[in-house]
Amino acid sequence: MPDHSRPLREQLGFVGGQIDRADHIRTRSELVAQAFASPQARLVMLDGLDPVTADGHLAMAALQPDAKAQDHVLLGLDEDQRPIFVRLSNVEGGFFPTERSHAIATQLSAHEVALYGTARSLVHWHARHRFCSVCGSPSHPEKAGWARRCGACNSEHFPRVDPVAIMLAEHDGRVLVGRQHRWPDRFYSALAGFIEPGETIEEAVAREIKEEAGVTVHSVRYVMSQPWPFPSSLMIACIGQAQDDALTLDETEIEHAFWCDAAGVRAALANDPAAPFIAPPPMAVAHHLLKHWLDAQLVPPGPSA
Repeated sequence: MPDHSRPLREQLGFVGGQIDRADHIRTRSELVAQAFASPQARLVMLDGLDPVTADGHLAMAALQPDAKAQDHVLLGLDEDQRPIFVRLSNVEGGFFPTERSHAIATQLSAHEVALYGTARSLVHWHARHRFCSVCGSPSHPEKAGWARRCGACNSEHFPRVDPVAIMLAEHDGRVLVGRQHRWPDRFYSALAGFIEPGETIEEAVAREIKEEAGVTVHSVRYVMSQPWPFPSSLMIACIGQAQDDALTLDETEIEHAFWCDAAGVRAALANDPAAPFIAPPPMAVAHHLLKHWLDAQLVPPGPSA
């Protein structure tokens, strides 16, 4: 699991949240109104979907006098019991991280990065789900922004989280890394894909690796997870054992892939210019998955029987 005591530059992004999500307030309109009226209430500032920072912190402001509770999401209560809100807006796009959203992983504390991730996911979800998926009529926020209800058929909708399997196949002391067509030159990462209805995590890992690289894996094991608010995924990191190392790539999905040994992974994680590939940044779970695998290669063998 990720170690939240490590330096921020090595932190897995969007984890380590400390806010009390205050479910007991969300479901009671009088308590939501009380929280919104509190002089201690604070608003997380966003520029569209990008974070706004000030003096090394996520920027916060007081609620405006003319602000309306129904236009905001109650993110929760901070360590000082202050209600923390974010304002809803009809933003467009936002399916990929920007330079500003990447940079905050090295600028802010882990819990502030996690707070931004939660705010971004919820604002984006509301912007993309203004109409009921059952009857097509307009819907409106309720439960302090943690649900929407259709005004016509009364259907209730909740923020979605899309599970994504992200995985390494390992074989004979090497791991499989690949790259998509749109990625920067020399950038490689773990393979990944959405978990489909009716699948376990293990089945999705095996299917995705088979589909994208033609590799059959077994003995899939879970390593860690990460919320990824672009727009709202849960990255579920795993490692599986490959039966063999023969590759048959789906070139519509993967531009190139190769098996990399521990020395190559070590060089990539150290940003060595001579490394065989450029590794994902520390804010991404793929970076920590590669490091987890590399650390396991360094464990000395136990005493012989």
